Amino acid sequence: MPQIREPAVAGLFYPDDPLLLQQQVDNLLAQDVPIGAAPKALIVPHAGYIYSGPVAASAYLQLAPIREQIQRVVLLGPAHRVAFSGLAASSAQYFSTPLGMIRIDQQAMDAILGLPQVRVLDQAHREEHSLEVQLPFLQTVLNKDFGLIPLVVGEAEPDAVAEVIELLWGGPETLVLISSDLSHYHDYDTARRLDSATSHAIEQLNPQAIDYQQACGRTPVNGLLLAARHHQLQARTLDQRNSGDTAGGRDRVVGYGAYVFC
Repeated sequence: MPQIREPAVAGLFYPDDPLLLQQQVDNLLAQDVPIGAAPKALIVPHAGYIYSGPVAASAYLQLAPIREQIQRVVLLGPAHRVAFSGLAASSAQYFSTPLGMIRIDQQAMDAILGLPQVRVLDQAHREEHSLEVQLPFLQTVLNKDFGLIPLVVGEAEPDAVAEVIELLWGGPETLVLISSDLSHYHDYDTARRLDSATSHAIEQLNPQAIDYQQACGRTPVNGLLLAARHHQLQARTLDQRNSGDTAGGRDRVVGYGAYVFC
């Protein structure tokens, strides 16, 4: 029997019923946003869909013109449940959601397991939501047979993350996807100010200007910024909002941003 990483937050962050989930994702993707040049990488938020789904959708819509071209997705997100050093790979052969299963690109996984900062650590994946919430969007937007390289990022230097991204960079068949929210639990106006500064730092490809208070996925984000500088990509903010704009009060909000790299 193949080893499968089962969904941990279905029914919490998004519906566990496949019909309701597909309907919600389709509704989020129904917004009218400008489509730019073909992305090489995206940064997307990872809260519950009612909170960050509209912001995430603005990034996923950028993939529509190249959906058949993308054959594999390098997905990195921060660890929320388990403390560890380096980057955690999975021993699973498939990641499952209510919409079906996604195969792991085992050849790519084997290649990065040769790096000292990467190891198999299934417990880091077991309850982690930062990667999982991206999967139904990918299943809806992309060619159904894409391969996934899922990595949970623990304590690591940005250049160690950038080294992994570089090894997996590939060509137009490969999408790099970073999962990160922005500021946490400030009042609405403070969050907008902090998140605008973070968006500016991302557009400037300036990892030195982003710390943990500005983005929970600071480490994978900054690894991507280093790789983007090396490949002379340009970053653009697609959407920047917070939970006070989408589905919550404004006294303690979480910030969300969507960014495209071309």
